[in-house]
Amino acid sequence: MTIVLENNRAWSEAVKQQDPEFFEKINIKQEPKILWIGCSDSRVPAEQILQLGPGEVFVHRNIANVTLNTDMSCLSVIQYAVEVLKVQHIIVCGHYNCGGVAAASGSHQYGLIDNWLRNIKDVYHRHQEELEEIEEGPGRIRRLVELNAINSAKNVAHSTIVQNAWNRGQKLQVHAWVFDLSDGCAKRLDYHCCDEESVEKIYKVSGEQ
Repeated sequence: MTIVLENNRAWSEAVKQQDPEFFEKINIKQEPKILWIGCSDSRVPAEQILQLGPGEVFVHRNIANVTLNTDMSCLSVIQYAVEVLKVQHIIVCGHYNCGGVAAASGSHQYGLIDNWLRNIKDVYHRHQEELEEIEEGPGRIRRLVELNAINSAKNVAHSTIVQNAWNRGQKLQVHAWVFDLSDGCAKRLDYHCCDEESVEKIYKVSGEQ
């Protein structure tokens, strides 16, 4: 691990040469405009993909970028990002060649993680007809990656945290994206929500208690 610490020192010195007050400024506060909810995969680093520096993006990552209304860790991140940091964008970003999504599309047991992957299986079940029109293989899994990211973005928009922000007049947009490891490019998926009017009726909340 020594080389990792040496790399850190070298990075710190390079940053200070470019901006001597950089660390003093970010030590005082952070003002990110984006909350990134992505996969824990080491090949999908939010800051590098977005080309943003320290203090510019708030990040939550888990296996296969799943968001649930029972996940207190993810919900706590969303609440802090929305209510304290006042982020303006929440991006849920999946990625092609995701091991978690691939595992969820099969029947092999992996242990404790199977309970987490079950949420992706539910996405598959809801879109089974569409998915099984695609030949079994990489193309089907790529589409499941997209549908899983869209489902997670919808779950974010359905949360009381986000809807209460909209009811307060806060500017906030929820996006579903996917990142392609083969070319390093991210793209928008067919889901974008910027107000309560875009939320399905059954998920709408009337206002804060």
